[in-house]
Amino acid sequence: MEFCPAYWNWLDQQFNSGQLASISSVYDELANYGDELTHWVKERKEQFLPISEDVTQEKYIEVVQYVSELDNKNPENVANFLDKADPWLIAKAIVTGATIVTHEVLDPPNSKKVKIPNICKVFEVNYITTYLLLRQLEAKFILS
Repeated sequence: MEFCPAYWNWLDQQFNSGQLASISSVYDELANYGDELTHWVKERKEQFLPISEDVTQEKYIEVVQYVSELDNKNPENVANFLDKADPWLIAKAIVTGATIVTHEVLDPPNSKKVKIPNICKVFEVNYITTYLLLRQLEAKFILS
């Protein structure tokens, strides 16, 4: 990709070494944007894990039920969260023990939003920021 090509090459290396993966729901979202990221994603479909196995489906139902029953959240925010790949990502992480990488941060309990870190906390799923991921995997992007 045009912006910071080394980052995208590094992502490929991490996928190929088994350090990173995503899920088919994320692929479906990104493959429909019609931009440069869409093209990049479509060339890497194998890096997106299936979510069709029963145990992931069961955890997905648990996540959806929990989020649907949140009293203090804006219904539109709940619907938006449930309509995307986020609950699938959390369900897959529960099943696999994976850590989710997100730019989202933990919201205060009285927030009307539904955020990945808040739901991860409830389901005891680890999450980190992209910057922490880069630090943990010791990414180096050197100018030439």
